[in-house]
Amino acid sequence: MMSLEPITAVNYAGLVQPGFSLLELEGDVYLFGQKGWPKRSCPTGVFGVRIKNGELKLRAISFSNNSCYLPPLRCPAVAHFEPRDGSPESYLIHGGRTPNNELSSSLYMLSVDSRGSNRKVTLQCQEKELVGDVPSARYGHTLSVIHSRGKTACVLFGGRSYMPPTERTTENWNSVVDCPPQVFLIDLEFGCSSAHTLPELTDGQSFHVALAREDCVYFLGGHILSSDCRPPRLIRLRVELLLGSPVITCNVLQEGLSITSAITSPVGYHEYIILGGYQSETQKRMECTYIGLDDVGVHMEPREPPQWTSEISHSRTWFGGNLGKGRALFAVPSEGSPTPPEAYHFYQVNFQEEQNGEASTQGCSQESTDFEDSAPLEDSEELYFGREPHELEDSSDGEGATYNEEDEEDESQTGYWIKCCLSCQVDPNTWEPYYSTELTRPAMIYCSRGEGGHWVHAQCMELPENLLLRLSQGNSKYFCLDHAGLPKQEMTPPRQMLPLKRVPMKMTHRKAPVSLKMTPAKKSFLRRLFD
Repeated sequence: MMSLEPITAVNYAGLVQPGFSLLELEGDVYLFGQKGWPKRSCPTGVFGVRIKNGELKLRAISFSNNSCYLPPLRCPAVAHFEPRDGSPESYLIHGGRTPNNELSSSLYMLSVDSRGSNRKVTLQCQEKELVGDVPSARYGHTLSVIHSRGKTACVLFGGRSYMPPTERTTENWNSVVDCPPQVFLIDLEFGCSSAHTLPELTDGQSFHVALAREDCVYFLGGHILSSDCRPPRLIRLRVELLLGSPVITCNVLQEGLSITSAITSPVGYHEYIILGGYQSETQKRMECTYIGLDDVGVHMEPREPPQWTSEISHSRTWFGGNLGKGRALFAVPSEGSPTPPEAYHFYQVNFQEEQNGEASTQGCSQESTDFEDSAPLEDSEELYFGREPHELEDSSDGEGATYNEEDEEDESQTGYWIKCCLSCQVDPNTWEPYYSTELTRPAMIYCSRGEGGHWVHAQCMELPENLLLRLSQGNSKYFCLDHAGLPKQEMTPPRQMLPLKRVPMKMTHRKAPVSLKMTPAKKSFLRRLFD
C-alpha cells in the first residue's frame, strides 16, 4: 500500500529546488544541492532533514576541519558506497551544475566523521583525484558501484555538457549536448579512470535510472537530446574486473520504461519502487513500478500509485528524492491567485506500513527522538547528572524557522538518545517497558566519562530499579559498563563558587560643587556691600 501525506516546510523551504539530492548516511538523510551559494549560517550547504508530525525541518550540518569545499551541485551523479573492507559508509558525488551554471568534473566522497553526544553530526568531504581518461564536466548522468572478483569500481554513464568551445557562439553559449556514449570505469583505490566505447551504445542519454547488483548495472529510460525522445529501452551492462583489462558486455533490451528524472526508492534487498518523473516533455508519469534484481535478470511489475492530490495531478512539473525506509519526498509548484507565500507544496509518499499499523513520520534519524513532543518523564526515565534545573530549560529543539548556531550547544543539555553502547539491544520500534516507572521511553543513564559524555540505556547497564531511582535523586556521577574500570563516584564534587567581589560604582559624570576662590579684599568688599 502507498499513502500520500502533505507536509509543511517549517524552515529553509526555499532551499528545496529542482535538481537537489537526498543522501542517506547511517540512518540520517541530508539535503544537498540547494539553490544559491551557502549562507553564513551554513557554510557547507548540507542540511539534515527531519520529517515529523507533518512538518519538514532542515538543520545546518558542519564539516570536519580536514574536509574540502563542496559546492552546491544540482543534478549530480550520486552513488551509495556501503561499508566494506574497513571503508566507512559514504556517498560518491560527481559532476553537477553550480548556481553559476558552471559544470563540475570533480569526484567527492562524503561520509560521517563524528557524532557528538548532543546529536551534532559532523561530515567529512574529500575530493578524489582521477587520472587517465577523466570524465568531462557534466550533469544528469549516473554513477553506480559494482563488485566483481573481490574488487570494487564505479561505472559512470550518460549526462549532458556544454557544447565544445570551438562550436560555442554568443547565441548558443549556454546550449548543452549529450555526452558521448562512453562508459567510464573508476578505480576508487588508485583513482584510475578508463573510458570504454561499446557498439551497442550509439546515443548518449541523460536523466535515466541506474540500478546495480554485484557486477551488473541496468540503465532504464533516459532522454536522448539529439532526437528528443525517451525510448523505452533497458540496457544491461556487465563488468568483469579481471587482472588485466576489464571485460564489459552490453545488452540492449526493448522492455524498459519511457521515463526520465524518476525517483528510485529501495524497499528491499535489490528491490525498488520507481515513481515520479516524466514520460514526455509535457506529461508526467503518474504510475509506479516495482523492479526486482536477481541472478536471472530484471523483474518489473506495475504497482498501484497513491491517490494523487489535485495539485499534483494538475501541475506541469514535479520533483523529489528518496527519504529511505520506503519513503519519498515530492514537491510541486504552488499556483493560485494571489500568489501563495510558499513556492512549493511538499508531500511524503510511504510505500510500507510500519509496525502496529502506524506510518513512520519519524524523519530520517533513528538515533534520537524529540523531547518536547512526548509525555512528561518520571525521574527514573531520563537522568541528568551534574546539571542545574535552569540549565535544562528551553534546551530542546526549537520550533523557530531560523537557524541559530548557539542551538548546537543548547541541545547538549537535554534530549533523548537512542544511540547507546556497542552491546545495546534496545530497538525503539519494538521496545516494551522494562521498569515500572517508564511511560513511553526506556530509562537512560548519563555516562560522565569523556568530553560531554553520552547516554546509555539503563536496561543495557543491568541496573536494578532501586539503584536507578537513587541515582535520579541527586547530581550523581556515573560511568557505564564500557567504562566500568574507572572509579565510580556517588556524588559529584560541589562546585566551587568564587565569592563575588563587589566594587562600589563610580559615577562617570559626577558634578562637583562650585567653589569660588576670592582674595581677602574681595571678601571684605562683599561683606560691606550686603551689610
